[in-house]
Amino acid sequence: MEIIKEFKQFAMRGNVIDMAVGIIVGGAFGKIVSSFVADVVTPPIGLLLGGVDFRGLAITMKEATATAPAVTLNYGTFVQTVIDFTIIAFAIFMAIKAMNTLKKQEEPAVVEEPGPSKEEMLLTEIRDLLKQKQL
Repeated sequence: MEIIKEFKQFAMRGNVIDMAVGIIVGGAFGKIVSSFVADVVTPPIGLLLGGVDFRGLAITMKEATATAPAVTLNYGTFVQTVIDFTIIAFAIFMAIKAMNTLKKQEEPAVVEEPGPSKEEMLLTEIRDLLKQKQL
């Protein structure tokens, strides 16, 4: 029963719950970006390339026979995955950049302490001169 108690303490920590929420939101964000790539970005690129659907691009290495399917090198799927990754990475970069900009606006400006006053500087000079005469 001690293990269950320890697990409950571990699972109820704030950072574990925050991490779980982040993973769930990240998964949902991934679906949004994947839909954006598949439904908004890929069709115009395919149209520019003459109606090519990336996922359909393949090289047939061995033709299909009556007993075996064709052996193909599906490089189009790889190209689509690279495009998806690039767009997702860019979207995450832009989101983090926006968050950092907002964070900088929220942070109060660092107030520098004023330097020594004229009186303090004069007293420091007098002290230094007195030390020199004692040597």
